[in-house]
Amino acid sequence: MNTKQQSLLYLHSAVLIFGGTALFSKLIGLPALDITVYRTAIAAIVLFILLTLQKQKVKLASTKDYGIALLLGIVVGIHWVTYFAGMQMAGVTIGIIAFFTYPVITVFLEPLLNRFLSKNKKSSKPKPKDIFIAFVVMFGIFLLIPEVSLGNQVTLGIATGIFSAFFFALRNILHKNYFSHYSGPHTMLYQTLVAFLLLCLFVEVPPMDVTHNDWLLIILVGVIFTAMPHALFASSLRHLSATTAGLISCLQPLYGSVLAFVLLSERVNMWTIIGGILVISAALFETWSVSRGR
Repeated sequence: MNTKQQSLLYLHSAVLIFGGTALFSKLIGLPALDITVYRTAIAAIVLFILLTLQKQKVKLASTKDYGIALLLGIVVGIHWVTYFAGMQMAGVTIGIIAFFTYPVITVFLEPLLNRFLSKNKKSSKPKPKDIFIAFVVMFGIFLLIPEVSLGNQVTLGIATGIFSAFFFALRNILHKNYFSHYSGPHTMLYQTLVAFLLLCLFVEVPPMDVTHNDWLLIILVGVIFTAMPHALFASSLRHLSATTAGLISCLQPLYGSVLAFVLLSERVNMWTIIGGILVISAALFETWSVSRGR
């Protein structure tokens, strides 16, 4: 297995686990910001222990890298809060669909930022293939979104999900350009730690008032659904572009919708199935294309 195929394996594993993350927005009885704070605290502790057991360096290589880690932590913190908030307002299925506008955002944002951030000027324009796949994904997501009225909670949740998508796309691009030389657990340690320190002052429910059941769910989401998949996702970016990662990650709405149906009884209609097929087909084509080196 070559490095690119290994990165694809990491990415698909992360997406599968990510599919269940959205459910915790409904299962944990806390505001989105509080869930993010406790989640990142648990994840940071687990990642620190992992790096220590593996006898890897925890310190970063330069002062500049600490500045980049701070920026990434701020961006990912905003993403996580708005991600859970979107799910709580619009529901898991609609919220995760709104969030998955980020592959389309990435297709256009990555080449724009690469003009300024990357030394590789060959990647300054989006490939026609990626633009076409992005439009297929966008159309598929459009079919998934049910009819909503402007100004209601669902509409606000969709807008919040798209806002979260922008910051996730930005995080991936910045990570690819400035932080991909670190391992997945290493980079996520700093991002979760910064996000925790940034948001902990705004917590509404203090730790002693969190129920036993919520703490169990927070530990679960912090360890299995945060530390592990984000480390895998970050590792995949060492050999894959943010655009590729974003497009392949479009399998996540399918996983999230199925889990929401099974565990939360959220229903899907025929348009959801058709849109899901389009999204999955685009992701599979991108995987095949990357594996063939095209």
